[in-house]
Amino acid sequence: MQERYDAIVIGGGHNGLVCAAYLARAGLRVVVLERRDVLGGAAVTEEIVPGFRFSVASYVVSLLRPEIVRDLELPRHGLAILPLDGTFTPLEGDHLWRLNDHGRTVRELRRWSLTDAEAYEEYGILMAQMARFIKPILSAVPGDQGRIRPAEWVSLAPLARRFAGLPRRQRDTFIQLMTMSAADFLDQWFETDPLKATMAASGIIGTFQGVRSPGTAYVLLHHYMGEIDGAFRAWGIPRGGTGGVSLAIASAARAQGAEIRTEAPVAAIDVRGGRAVGVTLRSGETIEADAVLSSADPRVTFLDLLEPGVLDGQFAADVRRYRFRGSSGKVNLALDGLPEFTCLPGRGEHLRGAISFSPSVDYMERAYDDAKYGRFSRRPYIDAIIPTLVDPAMAPPGKHVMSCFVQYAPYHLADGGAWDDAHRQAFRDTVVDTLAERAPNIRDLIVGEQVLSPLDIEQRIGLSEGNIFQGELSLEQLFFNRPVPGWARYRTPVHGLWMCGSAAHPGGGLMGAPGRIAALEHLRSRSSR
Repeated sequence: MQERYDAIVIGGGHNGLVCAAYLARAGLRVVVLERRDVLGGAAVTEEIVPGFRFSVASYVVSLLRPEIVRDLELPRHGLAILPLDGTFTPLEGDHLWRLNDHGRTVRELRRWSLTDAEAYEEYGILMAQMARFIKPILSAVPGDQGRIRPAEWVSLAPLARRFAGLPRRQRDTFIQLMTMSAADFLDQWFETDPLKATMAASGIIGTFQGVRSPGTAYVLLHHYMGEIDGAFRAWGIPRGGTGGVSLAIASAARAQGAEIRTEAPVAAIDVRGGRAVGVTLRSGETIEADAVLSSADPRVTFLDLLEPGVLDGQFAADVRRYRFRGSSGKVNLALDGLPEFTCLPGRGEHLRGAISFSPSVDYMERAYDDAKYGRFSRRPYIDAIIPTLVDPAMAPPGKHVMSCFVQYAPYHLADGGAWDDAHRQAFRDTVVDTLAERAPNIRDLIVGEQVLSPLDIEQRIGLSEGNIFQGELSLEQLFFNRPVPGWARYRTPVHGLWMCGSAAHPGGGLMGAPGRIAALEHLRSRSSR
């Protein structure tokens, strides 16, 4: 007899696993189908170089929703977040170092500007207030702006009331964050160029925009909403890499009764009478279910897995207009020792945090200028971490891994160029050359490496155009427009087919919120039958 489930979840990334865990927790018979032999999607740990384990794509955690950690009891399943101790910006002959210790950070800023040191405290308080104000939206279901259905908007009524009750300055700041560029917003607060550049970097993650592009101030706020143990803007490294997060969620899902299958790529979502009734695997096996929840992105879900003609023409056109525009690459290095920065020599605690190659706002914008014309940045922004300093088990004794997130690396190259071996090698060399400008010994330390272009990310992980957030976090693709106007409530035009990945509200990052909300909405729809 053919197996039948209450729900099939397509994709074993962290959102798909969260979704499955909540459905199974409610008593549903659930199966997760992951095309690769390893779980996690972009949040995956793999041994790329013998003895060296890398967080291949996603590499830090902050946005993971505390309610998910609590509901699924993830620490019982092995989740441990190790603190990332601040951000170190190496410069020519100097450095900027912001730590988790607020007092030490303020003293460091006084080296640069007494005005900035004072403004930093006020800025931090205001941004924390903004994060607390907007945080409830991460758990809200967007309404449909095209229809007047009061029940769909009732969950946002408290947010509207709170906005009306905000002091005038906070209301003005919120509007600025929704409309301004990260650089312009920070210009209002600070005068130290490396400080503004390093802080503005949070505004361009996952977007094909520069620090001076309008709308990037919101992405700055999006990343500011991260928290660990209640501390806003805290970032950490999961023990065992980001795959440790995915494996903890998978363990929680299995404990609730969910079935998880790897090496089970879905070839098609089966639709009969306008309703999703199951899936067909590439092996030819069919699996039936009352509902299908896809954590794949809209292009894969709607254009690759559904037969032509299933979708309304307008909806299909809207999906094709959805913008991915992958802009990031990743270079993972296996090292024989630690890099030595000329501006702050020695093995110090400055290496235990993020290392941000963002010396000035102009430097950041010029990196974007290259990408605008279809080239990877000749002088890229690099966000590097050395996780083995807090989790030594990721490499052999005395060895280290270095994770380098790089912008910009456009998916579409100029003049019909392709991400072939030559382009990938040139990209790798540019990244290593940039590291060597500040840490000249880096070249002699490299004993192995992994270079991922946006095309590699697409092919390896399944993210269209290599976009790490399953679509840009630009303002026109947020909230009730994500992924398609009129279809932001996790449902789709195909009855029984739901979206539960980062292309749904509230967007990308190692957050889990789309998976959780989609599961809760599906359960609510079942109870109202």
